[in-house]
Amino acid sequence: MMKIDLHVHTNWGSSDSGLSPVELVTEAKNVGLDAVCVTEHGTVWSQSKAEELSQESGILIIPGMEVTTDLGHVTVFGLEGYGSGMHKAETLKRAVDAVDGFMIVAHPFRRMFDDPRISGWDMIYTAEQAAEMHIFSLVEEMEVVNGANNLRENRFALEVADLLGWTGVGGSDSHSTNGLGSGGIVMENTCTDVRSFIEQLRSGNYYPSSDMHKFLGLMSTKIGFKLFCKTDAISDLSLIHI
Repeated sequence: MMKIDLHVHTNWGSSDSGLSPVELVTEAKNVGLDAVCVTEHGTVWSQSKAEELSQESGILIIPGMEVTTDLGHVTVFGLEGYGSGMHKAETLKRAVDAVDGFMIVAHPFRRMFDDPRISGWDMIYTAEQAAEMHIFSLVEEMEVVNGANNLRENRFALEVADLLGWTGVGGSDSHSTNGLGSGGIVMENTCTDVRSFIEQLRSGNYYPSSDMHKFLGLMSTKIGFKLFCKTDAISDLSLIHI
């Protein structure tokens, strides 16, 4: 079993991050992670760089990339770098498919429930309406836990993922040590590199986890996580410890 944070940025590749690689692996150990997906904005760590840090630290580093597309933010695995036209989601998909990679929608409903004058959303969708969004026909998974999203946004993502028949994944979206591990997955089998990581995602042998509300602790079972997401009253959250 492996605990993996699928969405992290460092100052090696993301200008908005203050997290150094050394700080990343140190904090990953502190919070009990086995692996971290480094998903820099528009660039990918070389495999040699990822392997070097993995060997030095004992934390598996899985290189990926977060791409800002015309249909939203997408994290991808399997590509070696950013290519021309990848700001178009369909172009990105063709590139990822060509290397048998994997695409995940990142924080799909961020700010959807905010004031529409500032959120950028023109309406609040029902889960059924949201499941019809074109982006979901291009990817294989979505984040149902993003450490920078609020609980309502993550709950809604889980509801949409259920309608699509997806398990859902998680990532902290950390740009510093603060919050690292606040979202992720528990993978039932072991992966050793990006290729085996993709294979395990396709196998479906994982479930999302969250400690985004630190006083609640880690949602450490699949049933517990879903109870957490569907529970409205804090007093009922003792149900997760099963």
